[in-house]
Amino acid sequence: MYIEDMRAKCKEIFIPFKNLCNRKSVETVVLEGDNPATMLLQYVTQAGINTLVLGSSSPSYFSRRQKDSGVPSVILKHAPESCDVYVVSSNGLLKNSLSPLLPTETEVHTINQQESNVSYAAMEFNRRASSLPNFTHLNSPAFAHGNSSIHFRSQQRYKQNVEEFTAGPEVVKGGHSSTCSEQSDIQAEMERMRLELQNTIAMYNQTCEHLIHAQNKVQLLSSECIEEARRVNAAQKREESLRKTAAEAKKKHVETEKEVMIARKLLAEEACERQIAELKALQQSLEKQKVVNALMSCDGRYRRLTREEIEVATDFFSDSKMIGEGGYGKVYKGNLDHTPVAIKILHPDASQKKEEFLREVEVLSQLHHPNIVLLLGASPENGCLVYEYMENGSLEDYIFQGKNRPLPWFVRFRILFEVACGLAFLHNSKPEPVVHRDLKPGNILLDKNYVSKIGDVGLAKIMSDIVPESITEYRDSIIAGTLAYMDPEYQRTGTLRPKSDLYAFGIIALQLLAACHPKGLIMKIEKAIDSNSLVNVLDKSVVDWPLIEAEELAKMALQCCKLRCRDRPDLETEVLPLLKKLSEFAEMHVKSEKNLIQAPSQYFCPILQEVMESPHIAADGFSYEHRAIKAWVDRHNVSPVTKQRLQHKMLTPNHTLRLAIQDWKSHL
Repeated sequence: MYIEDMRAKCKEIFIPFKNLCNRKSVETVVLEGDNPATMLLQYVTQAGINTLVLGSSSPSYFSRRQKDSGVPSVILKHAPESCDVYVVSSNGLLKNSLSPLLPTETEVHTINQQESNVSYAAMEFNRRASSLPNFTHLNSPAFAHGNSSIHFRSQQRYKQNVEEFTAGPEVVKGGHSSTCSEQSDIQAEMERMRLELQNTIAMYNQTCEHLIHAQNKVQLLSSECIEEARRVNAAQKREESLRKTAAEAKKKHVETEKEVMIARKLLAEEACERQIAELKALQQSLEKQKVVNALMSCDGRYRRLTREEIEVATDFFSDSKMIGEGGYGKVYKGNLDHTPVAIKILHPDASQKKEEFLREVEVLSQLHHPNIVLLLGASPENGCLVYEYMENGSLEDYIFQGKNRPLPWFVRFRILFEVACGLAFLHNSKPEPVVHRDLKPGNILLDKNYVSKIGDVGLAKIMSDIVPESITEYRDSIIAGTLAYMDPEYQRTGTLRPKSDLYAFGIIALQLLAACHPKGLIMKIEKAIDSNSLVNVLDKSVVDWPLIEAEELAKMALQCCKLRCRDRPDLETEVLPLLKKLSEFAEMHVKSEKNLIQAPSQYFCPILQEVMESPHIAADGFSYEHRAIKAWVDRHNVSPVTKQRLQHKMLTPNHTLRLAIQDWKSHL
């Protein structure tokens, strides 16, 4: 609060002076400090002031009683050379360069008399001073900071000269001396002061030159320092860049080492997997070789034949004995031990069929079923297979109605049931199911009694891993089979299932109904059923089709021909029961027709009074139907004909009578 009050009082002091200078723009500054003279000198130096005007504190300022006392005296002694200081008092005007010539209180009248001489000296001094260069820029903060020592020495010399100037000529105290002696002393003193001032100016000029030279040198050093700093910064930047590059290189090196470690690990894993695969391949090769060796060696599952036996059976491969030819080779009819057989000979140049040939030997040698072609013998080293002879050829010959007569509808129903039984046997084989893959009319053979059997299992595949029907799996496998009878899902995904054979079975069933090519057959039957015109697409060579049963069979066949396996019916639980019912219906029809034709009496069973199918001879010498006589002997020990005691209960098959009955049935 005291400081604020003092500042307010100081501002009030300036009010009269501002009123005097109301036509000019003035600025007021209040300096705060303990010593007014020191604060004024600091402000003059820092602000670079060229002219300073002061008021005298008292009229007796110039007396020698108190030398160097008061603010004006201190300012005059210590003011810098670049600043002109004027002290105004009631006795006159005092400038810092003329302070030695100002009078005291006792000499005012003497000085007034000599005013003209002093004025001349002052004018000369001012002329010489005005010829000096302007060094006010040396009072700038930058120059003062860089050259403070030189400036300080210059100020010290200036102060010494001023003190000598003010203390030089001693003023005469008291009395009145002669005017001439005083003027001569004053002139001498002025001349001496003028010489000293010239020397001071010369020294000052020299000092300024040194300062300029030092300033140039400082600027040169500064530019060199700046350049060096720029180089240092550039070096630091390069160092930083190199460090970053080194860090990135180190990071890449670490990543590369990690990748190398991963690559080594993968290489080791691949090497291990490759070794495992090689071992598996070697094991499979050994197993395959073992199978081949087993086939080449004596195998109890089939008869091993020599080339001489085959040549004798085929009359040395006579063309008259040839009954068929395919991509695998030729088929000959021959006699082996007075039994008619079919001999398949592999082409010598059909090396790609060798694997199918060995698979067929392996599969057929393990499978025995009434509806699968029986393998009687083989000669693996000669590429020969010996089957039982099927007198009526293949089902394809009857579907397209070549030279053979058309099959009755009841025979067609029975053939489908027999083929389904053969497929069910293949699909339920142990330990692993077998898929035929090439089921078609050409591979369904008929014996002399039109009993159907599935043949040509060279493309059959043993399924070790069956994919569930609810899962669609894509596999990279070689597609095998005939295109028109191939499962669409198998074609699309390469996944083979037991129901893949069911699609081909459905196509065959539709062909037996319509007796036409499988192309477009599914759509044709579907349209006929939807429009209740199935009779228009049935085989016209059969005139007594049972339409209800035929339509039932057609619907089941269409279900088997669904595009997805999961949508097809189950062979054992859905297809076989229906086919069995249709087969029994056909058998009843055949029996009803046979009853209209009188058969020889020896063909009838004495117990059932029906034509026998499996006649057996009992101990009394009569032939009976096997199931009937077996049930009889289990309950009785006498003959059903002679009523005499039976000597034993053994039953012997009557093959001669069975063949005679079958021959009679075939000519009906």
